Amino acid sequence: QVQLVESGGDLVQPGGSLKLSCAASGILFGMHAWGWYRQAPGKQREWIATIDTRGQPDYAVSVKGRFTLSRDNAKATHYLQMDNLKPEDTAVYYCKCLTNPSVGWGQGTQVTVSS
Repeated sequence: QVQLVESGGDLVQPGGSLKLSCAASGILFGMHAWGWYRQAPGKQREWIATIDTRGQPDYAVSVKGRFTLSRDNAKATHYLQMDNLKPEDTAVYYCKCLTNPSVGWGQGTQVTVSS
């Protein structure tokens, strides 16, 4: 059974940084593309970043230049470095396997950006 575990969320002040992790088990991690999504209260879940099997990232306009997605296939983990955080980044962040639709969502990790 595939498990995704997100971690690293916290309360941070505007302009601060956080690093989220998504650890996967039960899947050949290196063979898949991975993504991050977020859902703010009262809003739909939105895509924010993708990393393909070659390690090439892609970002939503809203986070480009502030967020950096990387992967460590040996650890079956990918990381979302978030810098210059803004209050509008407040949301629950989820990782997702993009190339195996049978893999469900993790539990998410809460990021709150507030002074």
